[in-house]
Amino acid sequence: MGVQLGAIAVLLVFYGCYLGKMMAQRRQGIQTDQMGKGKAGKTKAIELTMKTATFLVLIVEVISIWRSASSMPPAMRVIGFVLAVCGDVVFIVSVLTMRDSWRAGVSETDKTELVTDGIYQISRNPAFLGFDLVYLGILLMFFNGILCAASIFPMVMFHIQIVNVEEPFLAKAFGKPYEEYKRTVNRYLGRK
Repeated sequence: MGVQLGAIAVLLVFYGCYLGKMMAQRRQGIQTDQMGKGKAGKTKAIELTMKTATFLVLIVEVISIWRSASSMPPAMRVIGFVLAVCGDVVFIVSVLTMRDSWRAGVSETDKTELVTDGIYQISRNPAFLGFDLVYLGILLMFFNGILCAASIFPMVMFHIQIVNVEEPFLAKAFGKPYEEYKRTVNRYLGRK
């Protein structure tokens, strides 16, 4: 029961931050959810598939937590919990650091700033890293084949979105400053 409560707390904190930030931005007239909106072709397909994957994994996570079955030893479940909590922290810090420039998906019309300070000094994509850590943590806590597939799917989609949508968009929107940032900070973790 303790593992279940810990996992529920992780998800409540994570999605509470996500939804809370969206509501705060909406009150300021900012449309946070840009996934698939005003887009066509490959970009729209990637963003909508990514969005679907994130909803799917949440459903499978909740079912897995409810069932509380896992083929992992207790120590791995503890490691999973620690990873998931780290994911919450990384995600919250990344969202706070982005301030009003945070979006889900890219927006060709919104003018945002290139954020390179705080946690963005060691990761160009800490929000995605936070998602990945939460997904991996929950997976280790409640390991099963369906949860494994459902967790890997959005992580792969995040990477596809970063490489094929976000990075080209940022290069176009911010030019040389983004290219310099890209040369000095790794996509997920660390400096070059």
